[in-house]
Amino acid sequence: MARMATTQRVVISTIGAWFFGFLIFFPILWMVLASFKTELEAFAIPPSFLFFHWTTENYATVQERSDYLHHAMNSVIIAGGSTLIALLIAIPAAWSMAFAPTKRTKDILLWMLSTKMMPPVGVLVPIYLIYKTFGPLDSRIGLVFILCLGNLPIVIWMLFTYFKEIPRDILEAARMDGATIGRELVYVLTPMAIPGLASTLLLNLILAWNEAFWTLNLSTSNAAPLTTFIASYSSPEGLFWAKLSAASTLAIAPILVLGWFSQKQLVRGLTFGAVK
Repeated sequence: MARMATTQRVVISTIGAWFFGFLIFFPILWMVLASFKTELEAFAIPPSFLFFHWTTENYATVQERSDYLHHAMNSVIIAGGSTLIALLIAIPAAWSMAFAPTKRTKDILLWMLSTKMMPPVGVLVPIYLIYKTFGPLDSRIGLVFILCLGNLPIVIWMLFTYFKEIPRDILEAARMDGATIGRELVYVLTPMAIPGLASTLLLNLILAWNEAFWTLNLSTSNAAPLTTFIASYSSPEGLFWAKLSAASTLAIAPILVLGWFSQKQLVRGLTFGAVK
């Protein structure tokens, strides 16, 4: 029989959850606090937590030095574009693997997953040369393409897991009513899989927004997103902790707000299929 949840057990579990949650969130909190400090206070020993001279000069300096809106717009276009294209490719791919599998379906799924195990630096040189030769270097289209391909295996796997939970009888009933494959995807399968599509979209959007390796190596100024915006505050002269914290806070603010309001969908997307 399952153990009864006593008051003491609930209290201990709650305290432990809040402790580890605060431990994980503490670096973000410290970064936000450092963004309101002067450079001297940012690396002072011992550090000051709340009692320091609060200032917003770092945000003003960051905005004067870098065009935040330009980098933010690049991030929105690159992350949103790569996510939408990945979904357009992944939905029919996951449908075929879930409802019309072949003897090689499992092998294909494992092969797609294995591509995520390869370090991106292993293919950096050929991709950089291809981009330089054909023109997509430092362009939004080039970054959208590479991020779409990089996250596509995860998108297909997540949608495949969701589609497997949908009863086949519903799709067979739609086919008996004369629905074509296209109508089945648009009018039957997609509405039933909206929670899965939403969580997949949000997770892929966060992964694309936070991608630093490809954006730092394949962009300089025109298509530079917020990850490049942050890296610009690490210079040979040293690290400007307060200004770097301000830039990082501005970069993560949009996706942090999105993640906060959509956390239920994210948790469902990350845990779906773990418990049957």
